[in-house]
Amino acid sequence: MPTLQLLVNQNLFLRDPHETELGRKIIRESIAMIDVMGFESFTFKKLAARIDSAEPSVYRYFENKHRLLVYLIAWYWNWLEYKIDFGTQNIADPTKKLKIALGIVAANKEKDPFFPEIDEEALYRIVIAESDKTYLTKQVDDDNKEGLFRGFKSLCKKIASFVSEINPKFKYPHSLISTTLQAAHQQLFYAEHLPSLTDLKKGDVKLHNRNEQFLTEMVLNTIKP
Repeated sequence: MPTLQLLVNQNLFLRDPHETELGRKIIRESIAMIDVMGFESFTFKKLAARIDSAEPSVYRYFENKHRLLVYLIAWYWNWLEYKIDFGTQNIADPTKKLKIALGIVAANKEKDPFFPEIDEEALYRIVIAESDKTYLTKQVDDDNKEGLFRGFKSLCKKIASFVSEINPKFKYPHSLISTTLQAAHQQLFYAEHLPSLTDLKKGDVKLHNRNEQFLTEMVLNTIKP
């Protein structure tokens, strides 16, 4: 099967990890490690030991572990936008496009054979647990000036455009969709760890379907003329 490569902001890395076998190993193993141990416990020293390499070699690709996390989350947002573009091509009805987009955002993620170097299932769990840490920092304004959050903003703009097509008079399409994108992952986190904050239930076999239903109803009811 042919493989694809998503373009990520070059400011996110010192050297493109997809250009070398070591770089691809850094991405692959960092996803596996952060998924299991969490971002706080993850270090480049542990990663270097895992990939049987010297710690300085990891720093040749990423300035620090936070920049690596931002890279991984940015890749995820770009991947979602790619899937939405693919899923909505040749569809004219904006309501149908919006429902497809929300369904892709809310769906449980599976391994994508077009991107064999990325474990999307593990990355999805990282997004749920760690994505807020990419921008809840003192240097968020500097990071934003470098375009590090361009993937998330592009995805938000894409889905917000569907909202504006449905109801051009709705004043807050970007506010609504940025909130919805955050809620899509926060509701799953709450179901797992803070159950009194959500109506979703941990272990529900239809958990992601119910999350999709919640998000879709929330957005469509909000933008009703």
